[in-house]
Amino acid sequence: MNISSPILTGAGRAAELPGDSVTSLLRTMGFSDGPDGGLGIVMSALAGVAAALAVAIMLSVYFRIGHRSRQDLVKHGLAASAVLVLLAFVISDMRQAALAYLGLNPAKPAVEFEIRLPQATLTTAADTQVELLTDRNQKLAKVQEALASTADGHSILLRGTVTLDYRTTERMIVLNLPGRAQSMFRLRLPASPSHSDQFGPWHLADDIVSVNGGPVTTEIHDAFAIRYRVL
Repeated sequence: MNISSPILTGAGRAAELPGDSVTSLLRTMGFSDGPDGGLGIVMSALAGVAAALAVAIMLSVYFRIGHRSRQDLVKHGLAASAVLVLLAFVISDMRQAALAYLGLNPAKPAVEFEIRLPQATLTTAADTQVELLTDRNQKLAKVQEALASTADGHSILLRGTVTLDYRTTERMIVLNLPGRAQSMFRLRLPASPSHSDQFGPWHLADDIVSVNGGPVTTEIHDAFAIRYRVL
């Protein structure tokens, strides 16, 4: 008795959704394609419901049949394997849609940075604080205690790392020097950056704010720079 074709056909039909119509309906209800709109995760959830319905139909047909030959069992096993693969795909798709909706970065790459600053600004790493500011979170960076002098001897390098927990292009490294200045460096990275073996080029600070309200000269501005790589 050959029932694998009807089962797979029924499962396929149950899993099919009129994508354009459903998408249009969800947009009418207020969902959007943007990262905060929720359309992707809703569509993935509907796909999961369709897959579950397909499994229910297949199991219902299977258990209603009394006699099963060895050939039938093999075909049914292949059909069940195909459904399990479908379910695994739907679960993975829903996970990715949920992470994208929340803006989370599952890989959580880290940025290793070096900040060049004037020798006279600080003596130890404990004198400073470095944090990552994004449109989704704020996080302190791990700053190394060791400070290395540059070749000219006029500047030092402050090294540290910070993880990128969210997918966003709005990332800013902020260097706080108590009683002196606050320097801000924009990270020129995509939302999901790739690993890089080498440090990128040096970038001057995008903005420097003097704590005492005094003017920031060109010489001071040019003394602060950052370079980084993705771990």
